Amino acid sequence: MANRDEEQLLRLQAEAQAPYRGLRQFIYLAFALSGLAGAFVFATDVLAGDGNLRTGLNLLLQLGLVGAMTWLWRWEQRHGQRHKEQMRRDRLR
Repeated sequence: MANRDEEQLLRLQAEAQAPYRGLRQFIYLAFALSGLAGAFVFATDVLAGDGNLRTGLNLLLQLGLVGAMTWLWRWEQRHGQRHKEQMRRDRLR
């Protein structure tokens, strides 16, 4: 029970120090899904032979958006884990 309480306290402290982390992750996810939908549309145009240079550039833009949002999501996850570990070490001192 004490371990669970300690974990909850760490989670609450992390939330207090980075209150909008969940919102940022939701935005990253929403933009990545939007980019995937756009990439699908432009990729079908290219595969159907209807694409031109503009369609190809738009496809690359959508794939870049997905890549950027994925990178931001992973960065946010690593930063959050590192922060929790630091708080855990500080509590043990």
